[in-house]
Amino acid sequence: MIAGLTLPVRHRPSRPQAGGQPAATSQAPSRSGQPTTQPSASTQPAAATGLGRLSARQLAGQRVIYSYPGLTPPASLLAAISHGEAAGVIFFGQNIASEAQLAGAVRQLEAADASPSNPVRAPLLLMTDQEGGIVNRMPGAPELSEKQIGESADPAAQATAAGQGAAANLGGVGLNVNLAPVLDVYRHPNDFDDHLQRSYSMNPAVVASLGANFIRAQQAGGVAATAKHFPGLGAAGANQDTDNTPVTLNLPASTIRGVDELPYKAAIAAGVRLVMVSWAVYPQLASMPAGMSPAIVQGELRQRLGFTGVTITDALEAGALRAYGSIGNRAVLAARAGMDLLLCSGKYAGEGTAAVTALASGYSSGALPRAAFDSSVLRVLSLRGSLPR
Repeated sequence: MIAGLTLPVRHRPSRPQAGGQPAATSQAPSRSGQPTTQPSASTQPAAATGLGRLSARQLAGQRVIYSYPGLTPPASLLAAISHGEAAGVIFFGQNIASEAQLAGAVRQLEAADASPSNPVRAPLLLMTDQEGGIVNRMPGAPELSEKQIGESADPAAQATAAGQGAAANLGGVGLNVNLAPVLDVYRHPNDFDDHLQRSYSMNPAVVASLGANFIRAQQAGGVAATAKHFPGLGAAGANQDTDNTPVTLNLPASTIRGVDELPYKAAIAAGVRLVMVSWAVYPQLASMPAGMSPAIVQGELRQRLGFTGVTITDALEAGALRAYGSIGNRAVLAARAGMDLLLCSGKYAGEGTAAVTALASGYSSGALPRAAFDSSVLRVLSLRGSLPR
């Protein structure tokens, strides 16, 4: 068994009380001069790190976040977890009736993760979107939206309190990852971010400072933070929602780097554990959606900003990706670009299974380079091993 793997494991903070698709064969293009290989999380061969004990499906599973409908995890998901073929689960409002019910569902998932047939001995990544204000999947903290925090009398204190509250709320029911904070720098009143109060400010320095406060406070409470949506959706109009439709943001590269990416420098300095990459297209950086672009995932985020943590996609079933075929094809394109975790949030476990099947096929055939694939798995397992049970 791989007990947190033979990797360096970070300090584990105590928890606050309270149908298969074929692998793609198309290559995601990148701009000239940008990297086309992922950074390595380890220079050791797979056998030396413990990955040699994992099957192709188990390796693929370490890169997939599942979702499911209703209040009870389905048998197919529990079976995938018990065989080491899932990295974690995302929860939505339809999965939550009460704190007690959610805690019970978490216990079911954790019991499957502890199965003797699972070679990976590390906590599942159990996550939700608890941004504050309108976008909360669970009752309770954080109560204020990012916009309310930015407009408050003491924004720094309120951002810290929001991070502390999110950690206590999620940790109290057994969740260990929050898909927050949003670091988008909104441009106009009632635009995509502002109409749901999901941005701290139109000032990138303010977004950077408040986002870093939230991140530090939440992660001090044992819940990993996720900065999103890199390189930024702040320029999106009210109807430009990648969940529903393709979005192209025609911004100069200097604006993307000087405004939209600025908060990520502070987030990385604050130690953010995950970064979510958007599905918008930024033509001055790449021709593909950001989460399918090596130029953005590896060039902008990894090399230019120096992020070494875990990358996670936005929803793999998003309307922005209709032109990119099946869930399996999308999973392979995103993985090839350098995305570590693939978020299957369509609320049916079969979506996650399709992604795992496609990734396993790509790994076995060589369509997904094994060294880069193993590096992604190691980053995910390092994150899992560092979180409290």
